[in-house]
Amino acid sequence: MDQLKRETWQCVILWEFEVQAGKEKEFETMYGPEGAWARFFRRGDGYIGTELVRDTGRTGRYLTLDFWISQERYEAIRKENRREYKAIDQKCEALTQSEREIGSFVRAIGSSRKDYL
Repeated sequence: MDQLKRETWQCVILWEFEVQAGKEKEFETMYGPEGAWARFFRRGDGYIGTELVRDTGRTGRYLTLDFWISQERYEAIRKENRREYKAIDQKCEALTQSEREIGSFVRAIGSSRKDYL
């Protein structure tokens, strides 16, 4: 994510995944910044980017961080494109043992943008 985009996000959606053994590369391709989910979200107004991180202490555990201008814009693309969202989700189910939406987070009041760079 470039510097300008890093400064503009106001909402981040976090998901946790336990990936099936042997499916890590395929998972990284689908969920990474250029994967199927990122391409889907790019169609939405207000999408900034996705980061995919891997747990260094537990094999197969990943987090996705989807950055948005607002939570409302994230919810709008999911609602407006329900069928496609479900289709991508079903396609990806074989890659994971479990998935859990950790939550939607917004910048804390009073935080300056430089705190996130």
